[in-house]
Amino acid sequence: MPTPIKMPALSPTMEEGTLARWLVKEGDQVRAGDIMAEIETDKATMEFEAVDEGTIAKIEVAEGTESVKVGTVIAMLAGEGEEASPRAPAAQEDKGTALTGVVEPIEAGEEAAPARTPTLADPEPVEGPSATAAPGASTGSARADAGSGSRIIASPLAKRIAANKGIDLAGVTGSGPNGRIVKADVASAQPRTAPARPEPVEGPRTTPGLQATPDFGIPYTTEKLGNVRKVIARRLTEAKQTIPHIYLTLDIRLDALLKLRAELNAALEPDGIKLSVNDLLIKALAKALLRVPACNVSFAGEELRRYERADISVAVAAPSGLITPIIVDAGTKGVAQISTEMKALAAKAREGKLQPHEYQGGTASLSNLGMYGIKQFDAVINPPQAMILAVGAGEKRPFVVDDALTVATVMSATGSFDHRAIDGADGAALMQAFKSLVEAPLGLLT
Repeated sequence: MPTPIKMPALSPTMEEGTLARWLVKEGDQVRAGDIMAEIETDKATMEFEAVDEGTIAKIEVAEGTESVKVGTVIAMLAGEGEEASPRAPAAQEDKGTALTGVVEPIEAGEEAAPARTPTLADPEPVEGPSATAAPGASTGSARADAGSGSRIIASPLAKRIAANKGIDLAGVTGSGPNGRIVKADVASAQPRTAPARPEPVEGPRTTPGLQATPDFGIPYTTEKLGNVRKVIARRLTEAKQTIPHIYLTLDIRLDALLKLRAELNAALEPDGIKLSVNDLLIKALAKALLRVPACNVSFAGEELRRYERADISVAVAAPSGLITPIIVDAGTKGVAQISTEMKALAAKAREGKLQPHEYQGGTASLSNLGMYGIKQFDAVINPPQAMILAVGAGEKRPFVVDDALTVATVMSATGSFDHRAIDGADGAALMQAFKSLVEAPLGLLT
């Protein structure tokens, strides 16, 4: 029998996802390794590969479907020698109703469901007054009474056609066995017209983490949140509510760093490498964390985890929302390697193609809004990390050097620290280490 293909867990924390796009259709042959679908997780859109070869017998979940739980059957795969026919939907569609063992005819375009043999445990059909009614009085009705409830008796194909055409099956006369509504019954039926009803009064809208607020009659449009934005809203709300932030800000001269960057770019130009200021700041934060290991930690309930390498998560603005690809072991990598990796990761982030290991983890984060002219800001910690460094724009400012007033290129940097894991003095030591590496940047080349 066909093998079910289930919604995969594409990351350790994934519980559900959006089936963004099918790249195969029913009847297609697939081999192990073929890309079958694109699935949107809470961080990125990822490709889903086939692990077996066979024929796509049935697509159970349409593309664009949101909140598909991990483990849900999304398609059926027929192997060699198996019939490429989908599994029978009758058990789900008529769930909770008594089966009498009558095999009903299959319409053209419908999938055959295996016949079910009644057992001694099956309830016997109850004959009501309609058994002696005039011809058509019972079999022509699509609604069968069952105790205090009722249900529509219709073939799956008829139900699909009715749903597509907007036909109310309650008003359709069934011509099939036992009053079953079949394809021919709905083919010429008219779509239902919704009765006029007063417009509902819209209540106040809610925003994740905020109390419901009125709109005060101001015109607005709504936009449905994607998976990434939902996760951002949830995690940042949790971070601000549960993590006691402490903020430490200092000013850093950039002149020496900018001079070194220009010299390095001239030397690396034949190799096609161009360093950004951000590449050098990634290296500086990683080395500062290795110099002040008390800040390269995370709070884990009853434990304090001390990390032995500095993996820097770098905030990247993607169309779907903020994401933080990671430069692994940035403290021991050269600035040219960091630059090459960062460009590749940023491109994948903007395309939604990051793999879980490329954005999950990290021991600290760096967020740079200097390119937007932002002078200074406080960033929210990305749990389970215990610190994030926010850097603003380098700008010409009056600055005192050796008791003399001069003009220097100065950048403000603010560290946000989880006060449960990092004391203020340790945070200050990290900020000083970062400042000294930026102002004396030759230390970044070791």
